[in-house]
Amino acid sequence: MQAIILAAGVARRLRPLTDSTPKCLLNIRSKNLLQRTIENVTANGINDFIFVTGYRENMIKDFLNEKFPELNKTFITNADYENNNNSYSLWMTKNFIKDDILLLDSDILFDEKIITKLLNSGFDNCLAVNFTDNLDEEQIKVILDKENKISDIGKAISIERSAGESIGIEKFSAYFLKELFAILDRKISKENNVNEFYEASFQEVIDKGEPRNTIYAVDVSEFTCMEIDTVQDYENAQIILTNNE
Repeated sequence: MQAIILAAGVARRLRPLTDSTPKCLLNIRSKNLLQRTIENVTANGINDFIFVTGYRENMIKDFLNEKFPELNKTFITNADYENNNNSYSLWMTKNFIKDDILLLDSDILFDEKIITKLLNSGFDNCLAVNFTDNLDEEQIKVILDKENKISDIGKAISIERSAGESIGIEKFSAYFLKELFAILDRKISKENNVNEFYEASFQEVIDKGEPRNTIYAVDVSEFTCMEIDTVQDYENAQIILTNNE
């Protein structure tokens, strides 16, 4: 299994903290977000990584090569990172994937047991969901059936019907990825739709109704997890780790 970490964005909402540092290299107490993510992944036996970088990418590469020289690392440059979104970064990995993947955004503070729970879930395709009713318009929300299969995913879906927030950690099979990349190819190569969240393409796969491409929600609300989008998020993360570490 490979881990894909998307780390190309500018993170404008975190300025001035990201004026000279990519978001994933911001320290949360003694370690930055990227180090914490990699340590959580490798603790689960995964050592093959694909990194999609863009903004201040040399800082990310230098950190990884110095801190984790033993990892199997592939770097992909998203040169137009200011004008596209994470669906484009994900699409760029299509020729480098060998098998099943773990997909992670690079701006999440989370417990390593979340990955363990995904890997041990028994599902070919699943994503980590914080089951909660404390939701807002900016979060990626999910609507589920009685078996925790995802029927709808995205920012714009009903808060009232949502089971919780997708936190940005997913496990996908090679079979699923064939369909997903076919959709991304159409959107990006033919429609020039480059500024979209990848969950929109997840939704297209779901809507096709292929049983082998069903995505399940795995409840990770028992574990620490939060996305770092704003300065307030960053400050809250420091407090959380002060209390938990």
